[in-house]
Amino acid sequence: MDQKMNELEEKIGKVPKIFKDLKDTNPDLFASVMGLDQLVWADGAISRQQKKLIAIAVAAAMRDQHAVRAQLAGAANLGVTLDQIEEALRVTFLLAGMPAYVYGRAAAEEICKK
Repeated sequence: MDQKMNELEEKIGKVPKIFKDLKDTNPDLFASVMGLDQLVWADGAISRQQKKLIAIAVAAAMRDQHAVRAQLAGAANLGVTLDQIEEALRVTFLLAGMPAYVYGRAAAEEICKK
């Protein structure tokens, strides 16, 4: 795996195989996605940690198992705490309901205990 993919995994956690394959099957699309990734995750008006909390909350609201786990794995690399994740998930609960909160909280507890 090359340096860009390693950096991506440090930021977001495990990268799906289909995305890794994209590097070989459609290098132009892969390069475009990587460029957008760099733009989105760069520190700006809000920090990478804050962006990660937003991503966790959105993934939980969508009840996307892969995305929740990938975002949680990336959160650990950024120093995001379980308490911060809990607060973000409370917002998810308020806006997306109890199932999204429970789903995200269960995944967070599992990932953060590792």
